[in-house]
Amino acid sequence: MGEMNVRKSEKRKGFPWFGVGFLILTAAFVGLLFTDYPAKVGRKLKEIAREIAKTREPQVAAVDESALEQQVEQRLRAQYEEELEMQLAEMRGKQESKEKPSEKEVPPPEVTLPLGKVTDVRELRSGIPFKTEVTFEKGGIASKERVDEGSYVAKYELTLRLPAPAKTLEEIAKGNPDIATILPSLPQLLEKAEVSRWYNEIYNNKAQRVKRDANALNELLTKHNIYDCQTILNLRSASGRRVFFMQAEMDVVADGSDGDRLAEMPESIVNSTYYQPTTSYGWRKVGKTPNPMIAGLEKRIVNGTKELNAAGTTADRKKWLNERISMLKRLIQDLKARSYLIAEYDPFIVIPVNLLTASSDSYAPKVGDYAVVIYGKKVYPCIVGDGGPTFKVGEASLRMAKELNAKSTPYNRPVSDLTVTYVVFPGSREAKAGPPDYDAWRQKCHTLLGEIGGLGNGYELHQWTDLLPKPDGEQPPGEVPVSAPE
Repeated sequence: MGEMNVRKSEKRKGFPWFGVGFLILTAAFVGLLFTDYPAKVGRKLKEIAREIAKTREPQVAAVDESALEQQVEQRLRAQYEEELEMQLAEMRGKQESKEKPSEKEVPPPEVTLPLGKVTDVRELRSGIPFKTEVTFEKGGIASKERVDEGSYVAKYELTLRLPAPAKTLEEIAKGNPDIATILPSLPQLLEKAEVSRWYNEIYNNKAQRVKRDANALNELLTKHNIYDCQTILNLRSASGRRVFFMQAEMDVVADGSDGDRLAEMPESIVNSTYYQPTTSYGWRKVGKTPNPMIAGLEKRIVNGTKELNAAGTTADRKKWLNERISMLKRLIQDLKARSYLIAEYDPFIVIPVNLLTASSDSYAPKVGDYAVVIYGKKVYPCIVGDGGPTFKVGEASLRMAKELNAKSTPYNRPVSDLTVTYVVFPGSREAKAGPPDYDAWRQKCHTLLGEIGGLGNGYELHQWTDLLPKPDGEQPPGEVPVSAPE
């Protein structure tokens, strides 16, 4: 400790420890500077003592007053030595400036405001490039700008380019280069084709949804779901057969149930609150086997009733529970009386529900209408089996999706590109709905294709195999040859 004090003393070389020679030279200055030294020391002693006392940790033992005074004196001496050295340095500087010729003072660099624009480009979660631009402008005094609403403003501008429909064979062939050989009459059909009003309607619905979500700063539709439709055309053959022609991607639906054909379903589905046990296409139940989804719905009613009767359930929650329980009871009654398609086993496509209910449009598909799906070089017969959202197109059952891509799941679409062609025959549905008959569906689609020119040489309709579990001893039907169109 003694060595440290010696080093500090040697390093400082300040008053009053400088040396006798330097003391004589600066005596006059020191006298002036410390004219009120005693008073200053007294005030500083009290001030610094209070400061140090605050910073000290509380001690059980009494404070060592002599040690505290010594500490204050050391700090005070160091402070005044620093003051003295600054004053001496200033005096030396002035003396040197008198002896040297004056030099032009260099002003400090001017600090300027960051006026202009700063840009940044990021990406939203949905894959949309998000461009930000911050503009700095010169304003008035702060008290004025603080009350001006226009002084600090955020603007959000979203640009969405709405696409034009594909109308020519060249544009449609971008989605499937083989389309004209699969459907040899397509070039002639396109000559008088009209863009369906539903094409613009769907993109208008997309735009309205984006507008609503953008204004509320909600998550937007992904770019993928915005551009999911290449075209929707109204075609008409020379024989008068109407065709709803659509080119899009393919998403997956996994809904539906039928106790007559599938008496048991996985527990994860039966107890799911998301799985929809019905499809738009349904028919009167023909057997006595209960629908497997009823057990899960009844369990939900029991749980809901318990919560409804609990003491802590709020009035709003009770209202919701009552409505939910009523809905579940109606659904159970429906499942006792009707059967539906099963997406995992039945091939069908999904059309926006607003098209399915459009009675004034003779080209708009209806539930049960026959259709074919064309992907690559394959043609798959099916029906319109369900209704979907009004702002997106291109959906099919899990059975259809797996045929196009074996890796398909309810969470993994089979086709992300706009390369799937949907050909629907409006007005072709049967007068009475019934359980799926894949062979009859295939025969009917073959006949309808014949009315618009048929398939090209080397192409034929896919033959669906019944994958539903069969009773012991019963074999699934084999392939049935398709007769020539009538």
